[in-house]
Amino acid sequence: MMSWLEAIILGILQGLTEFLPVSSSGHLTLAKEIFGIDSSNLSFEVAVHAATVLSTIVVFRKTIWDLIKGFFKFKYNAQTDYLLKIGVSMIPILIVGVFFKDYVEQIFGSGALVVGIMLIVTACLLSFSDYMTRKREKLAGDGKEIGKEVGYKEAIIIGIAQSIAVLPGLSRSGTTIATGLICGVKKSAMAQFSFLMVLVPILGEAFLELIGGEFAAGASGISAGPLAAGFLAAFISGFLACKWMINIVRKAKLVYFAIYCAAAGILSIVLSVC
Repeated sequence: MMSWLEAIILGILQGLTEFLPVSSSGHLTLAKEIFGIDSSNLSFEVAVHAATVLSTIVVFRKTIWDLIKGFFKFKYNAQTDYLLKIGVSMIPILIVGVFFKDYVEQIFGSGALVVGIMLIVTACLLSFSDYMTRKREKLAGDGKEIGKEVGYKEAIIIGIAQSIAVLPGLSRSGTTIATGLICGVKKSAMAQFSFLMVLVPILGEAFLELIGGEFAAGASGISAGPLAAGFLAAFISGFLACKWMINIVRKAKLVYFAIYCAAAGILSIVLSVC
């Protein structure tokens, strides 16, 4: 039976690492190995994923409402175009979810070694995107934000990056944001697109988990109190992390997260071999 403290710890970890470029799946794997926490129950997984989705909706509520209003005008406009780009970005993750789900689940059971390697890959990707962004800004030399909006080509490339980031330890937000920046997308546009494009996949994953098992607190080894505590912890930490990450991307300071991911990756590899 999961305790209140374990639920809060995992909820905070889920909320923070879902949006910060440090890999939520990787950190949850490490937390379970270090603290001996068992989080393998359906109710908790669905609850914390729902909490992170809700925190994203709250942060981007004005943008989401504007997209909804534009869509229901039933004509091709800027909002419809943006939603179509989000739809295009979800095609690769849909293919992975339909055809490679069992293979991905096997990888998730590989333990800390795979997590460590992928965290180091995340660190390299973040460092390179930070370098490329700063280089372009230095060449521009006027202090203004440079780059382009997300186009359909960038949307599919970022979507492919997101589908690869299902690997444990490879940060979804870090991979998608870094890929967009490397493609030349401006920082403010990439931060928003990265967080909005994940809403439907997370909701879809939670729905599949829900219909594929028993969503009952008692049946899944967690009582209502810890379940609610985990949800609230994930929502609050997710809300703060999402707001914080938007500002960080705009300032292009991803290199600090790269250093953290590299250190966490090395720690994970050491834990796996010791």
